[in-house]
Amino acid sequence: MTAARLFSILFLWSMLQGVFAAPKAELREEWLPHATTATIEVDHQPWAAFLQRRVSGTSGGVNRVDYSGVSGAERQELTRYLKSLQAVPVSALTRSQQRAYWINLYNATTVEVILDHYPVGSIRDIDISPGWFTDGPWGSKLLTIQDRQVSLDDIEHHILRPIWKDPRLHYALNCASIGCPNLFTRAFTPAETEQLLELAAHDYINHPRGAQVKNGKLTVSSIYQWFKADFGETDLGVIRHLRHYADPELLQQLKQITEIDDHQYDWSLNDLER
Repeated sequence: MTAARLFSILFLWSMLQGVFAAPKAELREEWLPHATTATIEVDHQPWAAFLQRRVSGTSGGVNRVDYSGVSGAERQELTRYLKSLQAVPVSALTRSQQRAYWINLYNATTVEVILDHYPVGSIRDIDISPGWFTDGPWGSKLLTIQDRQVSLDDIEHHILRPIWKDPRLHYALNCASIGCPNLFTRAFTPAETEQLLELAAHDYINHPRGAQVKNGKLTVSSIYQWFKADFGETDLGVIRHLRHYADPELLQQLKQITEIDDHQYDWSLNDLER
């Protein structure tokens, strides 16, 4: 086999892995320590203010971000916010504080990555992760927390998913794409995280990009394919999850559904339409 042929095979294999596979939830134990009582507070107000100014709902039900409208002063404020989060001793936070902290850190970092490379058609075009066949920014060590380098993948797959084991977290993390659950217009806080997770799950599942039934066939977001292990391992497990949050019309359609027919995802940037 020639080197060129081997390269082509490896490239194709890596692309297929990127399409059909997702990182497993594997705990990094160094992130387990937490406080039982809150002794410090984390200020998420700068992020909340940014979201209120730059995130807008649309008639189509997809929240959009006004990336082009972000001023230099707002960029500086976002950078200061992310630096302040990286200075937080995370192990001194309670579990509820940590959950809100990691969600906001993930989403704010994602927005900063987009702004650093804007204009861009998709976050997948920002290939700054290490490795020959990587896709997007998720593997890049963009943050330093408690003297450890941390990537977006680390936050999602080595901290949030394995520690909380809560499928609703997939509705909280925004990847700057149309197909992704909405970036909220407010920051997560320890007091509101449960409410926001429930709202996010309901809104996404009852939007066509989350789940839709046509001619008796169920098409779901690719999130449920990539992370099926988090939603009950099987098609039926995913469907049970969908039924739990489905509004009456969708719930009626799902009653006779026992398998997923197809999945889809739109990686287009969630930029504000002009």
